[in-house]
Amino acid sequence: MYKICVFGGTTEGRQLVEFLNAQPCEVTACVATEYGQALLPEAERLTVSARRLPADEIKALLTDRHFDLVIDATHPYAASITKSIARACAETGVERWRLLRGASDAPEDAVFVESTEKAIEFLDQTEGNILLTTGSKELKAYSQIKDFAERVYARVLPLEDSLVLCRGAGVKAAHILAMQGPFSEEMNTAMLRAIGAKWLVTKDGGAAGGFAEKAAAAAKTGVRLLVIGRPAEADGIGLSETVARLCARFSFGRVPHVCVVGIGPGSEAAQTGEVRAAIEHADCLIGAARMLEVAARPGQLRVAAIAPDAIAAAIAAHPECSNFTVLMSGDTGFFSGTKKLLPLLPNCHVRVLPGLSSMSYLCARLGKRYEEAVPVSLHGREHDIAADVRAQETVFALVGGEGGMAKLCARLVDAGLGAVRVSVGERLSYPDEKITCGTAAELASREFDKLSVALIENPAPDAVVTHGLPDEVFLREMDPAHVVPMTKSEVRAVCLSKLALTERAVCWDVGAGTGSVSIEMALQAKRGRVYAVERQEDALALLARNKAAFSAENLEIVSGTAPAACEALPAPTHVFLGGTAGNLNGILDAALRKNPHVRIVATAVTLESVGALAARMADFEKAECVSLQAARARTAGSYHLMQGQNPVYIFTMQNRREQA
Repeated sequence: MYKICVFGGTTEGRQLVEFLNAQPCEVTACVATEYGQALLPEAERLTVSARRLPADEIKALLTDRHFDLVIDATHPYAASITKSIARACAETGVERWRLLRGASDAPEDAVFVESTEKAIEFLDQTEGNILLTTGSKELKAYSQIKDFAERVYARVLPLEDSLVLCRGAGVKAAHILAMQGPFSEEMNTAMLRAIGAKWLVTKDGGAAGGFAEKAAAAAKTGVRLLVIGRPAEADGIGLSETVARLCARFSFGRVPHVCVVGIGPGSEAAQTGEVRAAIEHADCLIGAARMLEVAARPGQLRVAAIAPDAIAAAIAAHPECSNFTVLMSGDTGFFSGTKKLLPLLPNCHVRVLPGLSSMSYLCARLGKRYEEAVPVSLHGREHDIAADVRAQETVFALVGGEGGMAKLCARLVDAGLGAVRVSVGERLSYPDEKITCGTAAELASREFDKLSVALIENPAPDAVVTHGLPDEVFLREMDPAHVVPMTKSEVRAVCLSKLALTERAVCWDVGAGTGSVSIEMALQAKRGRVYAVERQEDALALLARNKAAFSAENLEIVSGTAPAACEALPAPTHVFLGGTAGNLNGILDAALRKNPHVRIVATAVTLESVGALAARMADFEKAECVSLQAARARTAGSYHLMQGQNPVYIFTMQNRREQA
């Protein structure tokens, strides 16, 4: 079994030990304090040394244990211990790697000095209060600054040793900030404002040391940064590269723990306790930039990624991290990327935590029930919202994007639904949350934040779910002299029943005429697509008018003669043949080429058409023919007489028969 020694005391050191604990090796972790030991996990093959080792004891440790590798993951400013480790490794012949965190980006107005002594010289020439965040060991030296007792505030660990050093340096009790980090930007900001600081003294501790949070707080409060530069090192590698090299050198494996969480509408206050715990525990947070701003803790690796493949790639790209938390907006089961992400994580331990959805949040704010609301997403998707609102009493819409809400309201107005009530929730759960209510017509010209959702209420929905609409609801003529043929309601009802449409059906209506069948197809296949193929100019014009009248956004009009006009269309799941213009066989063959399992319903009124369709029945595994003759009453004076319509033969065929 491999033996590896890690000199730590840093976040990277702790993460490295956690990784090694899961591998087939014995680990010795050397930290300087009992506090450093307390941060390490307990493990069967882990030995911890919790005191400062002088150079001779480091050499003795390496000699006695016969390590395969020593990794120096000490603080970038711990130059003395780094030199001692390097010397001991050289003298004992043990291989040494230096794990060194990357430098941080500092604001342009930051002052850099090369040592604590230079920092003291500089501060002695300045005015204003000073927040020291460099630890307690060097406090005595800072006491040389003029007005030290009045100007200097020291942020130190809440340990007895630290407090003793503060008192020994002459720091007033009221100027001692004994706190355990990590410190957020907000916490740093509050401290700087509370003490009226003009200067913040820090070392470049990198991301793990909370440098970015300090810099951001200083910028927000107008405080200048004084940065003590790092000791020069030439041979360091990052944590990710260290783990990758360990895996290559010792054939170590890696099984990341991934927690996919719903963070609610946005603010931290709207997160569940379980979600907050998962965020706290994470080595790496992945999510949209706005989510990371709210959720990230100091010292955590942050990766801005939204697309499932980008998230999976980020997990693979950071082998140094063991615990990943992926942030999903709202609830993980409500229009979330979770569904597509999970199949991309086959080699991970995955846990999914729900969150508060924007629908439940907005409805709670409005005092509305939502168990019967129909949720839809218009965020990056095409969807006929008007059809849902027309048929449902309550619709909840995820919108998103610039101008998305105004477009939604305008679409409702265009569909004749301008009077429906729309409640728009902007930036829900944030301090600047706003809820606006009005009709679609009233809100169509308003501007809303891109983080918006809507609850749409229609008190009088058209909730008819049967097919076979009355003939009179369709336009049939552009002028009285020219009436376009149309499949009558009785025949249409039977044909639609035989089609057995699904909600996501892809339909061809060949010889669509006025579009009566196309319209009813579109109303049933709400999440599908209908292609109405027609060659007559007057019929095409009526098709367009009927489409607009029914707000059939999932209906596409195709001008041309089948089968040529069908070549560019997607593979159909269902085909209705109302007129073939003598091209029956070509149309059937075109549909079968695209989908051998397509379901086809065709009508015939002439013996020639009946014969042609009957001849093709043998080409299908399932085929039937129904003869339908309907009669309607007409008035004859004070009486009513039944007037028969022409008999119609309805053929239903599905699944191409394999040739023997």
